[in-house]
Amino acid sequence: MENSLLRNFAKYVSLNILGMIGLSFYILADTYFVSKALGLTGIAALNLSISIYSVIHGMGLMIGIGGATRFSILKSQNKDKKASVVFSSAIKLGVMIGVIFVIIGLFEAKHLALALGADTLTLPLTKTYLTTILSFAPFFILNNVVLAFVRNDNNPNLSMIAMLVGSFSNVVLDYVFMFPLGMGMFGAAFATGLAPIISICILLFHFVNKKNVFAFLKSKLQWDFIPDIFRLGLSAFIIEISSAVVLITFNLVILGIEGNLGVAAYGIVANLTLVGIAVFTGLAQGIQPLTSKYYGLRKYHMVRKVRKYALLISGVIATIIYMCVILYSDSIIHIFNSDNNIGIARIAETGLKIYFIGFFFVGINIVTAMFFSATENARDAFFITIARGLVIIVPMVLVLSKILDMTGVWLAFVFTELFVTILAIYLTKKRRKLSLSKQTA
Repeated sequence: MENSLLRNFAKYVSLNILGMIGLSFYILADTYFVSKALGLTGIAALNLSISIYSVIHGMGLMIGIGGATRFSILKSQNKDKKASVVFSSAIKLGVMIGVIFVIIGLFEAKHLALALGADTLTLPLTKTYLTTILSFAPFFILNNVVLAFVRNDNNPNLSMIAMLVGSFSNVVLDYVFMFPLGMGMFGAAFATGLAPIISICILLFHFVNKKNVFAFLKSKLQWDFIPDIFRLGLSAFIIEISSAVVLITFNLVILGIEGNLGVAAYGIVANLTLVGIAVFTGLAQGIQPLTSKYYGLRKYHMVRKVRKYALLISGVIATIIYMCVILYSDSIIHIFNSDNNIGIARIAETGLKIYFIGFFFVGINIVTAMFFSATENARDAFFITIARGLVIIVPMVLVLSKILDMTGVWLAFVFTELFVTILAIYLTKKRRKLSLSKQTA
């Protein structure tokens, strides 16, 4: 049993981490090619825009993980028909929400860009990126939904392949659209928008031999499933929304301290952070199917082992990431600082070395939130994720930036994740005591 658990854990976690790293290269590829083609202004505009991608991605994860969690629990209880209806409802819900994003992109992109902090210099590029990304929102959302269901339907290999191929295609198309074709910021966004379409095409192979899946897709949307889907996927949504809130808040604060130069430097730090967080998100998504399965089978000792392994791995990952930042910060920054701007290099180097200390706590928080969500404890998952994304980080950056300027901006992330880890430990112990009291009652 122990060996079987370790094999499954290693399989699901490694495949999901690789897939999420690949998925995060959507943004890194954009940052690299935009820096080469459009310089400081391009990076600043991209960083102002990228928070909207987090909102779209988070919506897809909420529907996907929420629906897939219920799907996995129902499948473990041999309720296959009901599980398929959950899948159908998640798909339809994703399309509906995606269309709303498209409408916003077509008619409100300029106002949105201004609200995000764009000025006369960055507004044209920011508006272009926002309009294009929002137009592809249905595909981003559907890709996340189908990825989650395919992974939970015992096919993590195909999910990983789809994510990696989609991301690799984005890198190639970024280069083609921005350099040989000279499509500028539109080319960067267009390449990113095509990647989930390619991923979805690969995922469709999972359904080739499933004769009933399209019959279920023809059924009406089951509205009574939606609150449950949102409830179980809420923590995943808030993880992504927290990225958007942090980006927006930090951008506006940094504009007041260092202007567009500071925003460009933060763009480098923030985009590298997205890759690091993607690793921890991949770890958390990897344990979700196993956790939900054992929870549905009432094998609670196995649930605890999965969580223990995940926390150990998160510590190892955090150590590796921080060592890479300490040893190679100059080389990392140089990749994205195509103008060799000394000001950007100075701000970004300090930022990386302080900001990434928070990664020792980020992994614990993301894993714990997913663990709670996968075991139908949505309330505690919500507490952890809302604390990371809104309750602590926003006032923290506003206060510390007034006292310590840019150093305070970087430290705000570290202190936030530390305080949330303390909260996560408290909630875990509280739940363990509650479970023990129920068993002895």
